Amino acid sequence: MSTLIETLAGIVGAAHVLTGEDASGYEQDWRRRAQGRALCVVRPGSTQEVAAVVQACAAARVSIVPQGGNTGLVAGSVPDDTGTQVVLSLRRMAAVRAVDAHNMTITVEAGCILQTLQEAADAAGFLFPLSLGAEGSCTIGGNLATNAGGTQVVRYGNARELCLGVEVVTARGQVWDGLAGLRKDNTGYDLRDLFVGSEGTLGIITAATLRLYPKPAAQLTAWAAVPSLEDANRLLGLAHQQLAAGLTGFELMNRFSLGLVDQHYPQLRVPMWRDTAWCVLLEVSDHESEAHARGLFERLLETAFEQGIVADAIVAESMKQAHDLWHIRESITLAQVEEGFNIKHDISIPVSRIPDFVRAADAALATAVPGVRFVNFGHLGDGNLHYNIQAPAGGDSRAFVQQHEAQITGIVYDTVSAFGGSISAEHGIGELKRHKLPLHKSPVALDLMRAVKVAFDPLDILNPGRVLARQD
Repeated sequence: MSTLIETLAGIVGAAHVLTGEDASGYEQDWRRRAQGRALCVVRPGSTQEVAAVVQACAAARVSIVPQGGNTGLVAGSVPDDTGTQVVLSLRRMAAVRAVDAHNMTITVEAGCILQTLQEAADAAGFLFPLSLGAEGSCTIGGNLATNAGGTQVVRYGNARELCLGVEVVTARGQVWDGLAGLRKDNTGYDLRDLFVGSEGTLGIITAATLRLYPKPAAQLTAWAAVPSLEDANRLLGLAHQQLAAGLTGFELMNRFSLGLVDQHYPQLRVPMWRDTAWCVLLEVSDHESEAHARGLFERLLETAFEQGIVADAIVAESMKQAHDLWHIRESITLAQVEEGFNIKHDISIPVSRIPDFVRAADAALATAVPGVRFVNFGHLGDGNLHYNIQAPAGGDSRAFVQQHEAQITGIVYDTVSAFGGSISAEHGIGELKRHKLPLHKSPVALDLMRAVKVAFDPLDILNPGRVLARQD
């Protein structure tokens, strides 16, 4: 192993091979759900160095754990506890390589921070619409590896839809340059889409060419109180009809989730939450004018009031007020942390079936584990709920999670499957969900996935045991 470390130091420079205490920041996920121990952390500065690192590790039969910003939620980018894996950090590869205004694309390296990418697009007069709570620290390589979602999927799609090409280092240390940025390329299997969402198990994304969009002339935000989930669905339908492609965000939050924000961050002044079961955050982007956007928004809300779908609503009067409303939504996760340990579920359900799913899951959990509290929020526009469970008030939340997590997650996932949903909408599978996947994915699909893994990574050196459990 010392020989491998020396070889890696020769490739990337001794200053960029970290061991012992220097590697500790790369060995734990940010949720503190997984703690590993790496042989070393290697930080290449170019695609050629990544390729050389992979070749060296493959020759030594040492597995590699690719890592971006390490902001993932399923423990998919930290090493195991054997002390034999190499963490390959792509943070040094952060360059914006090119902006092609006529092709409306931007090409960046995998370690580019999402916020930096957004700012580069904005400086060039365009919009890059991927938006996440972790955008100040997550990297585009990690976003693509997990096919990240975010708050604007209803209009622009997941990371996969925003990606026109990737550069990838394969498990053999070869470099595939697929960065052309073509919108049409019908020459066989779409390799790009295999690597996007593969969580570093098929290849290491080192750069990507991404779609850009014209910046809207105006962007408005509204906050609405709705009496029920059925009413939230009706409002979503109206928004699609009246705003069409202008609808860029549609977020749902239940009373308890907003109550946590109000309790732990009272300075945020959460509106309406005490008097309604649900609140919705809507965003419209308009390419004509603010007056046109405001007129559309106001007509939508007037119709919703007339139909009894909305009980109360406000339209942000300034960018600051809009930011404040979004900050409330983005603070739910932080408020959960303040409240104590909790059990998270990132699920997707057909939008039309979400009200029935929530009723069924709530009832099953309340019967099985009395006193649980439901933190239910997420991206209703694309059917993605963060259906989280908080421990009963006043108890030991850590002990609660240790005692009940498996039971609660089993109930939630079984209910998801009963309603035709997915146990992972935007966070991926990683390590935390890999043993649940066979219970909720068809055997045919799993066999095809394993066949792809073997074809792309026959030595099983790229993030082994993630997504797919290792076969004995």
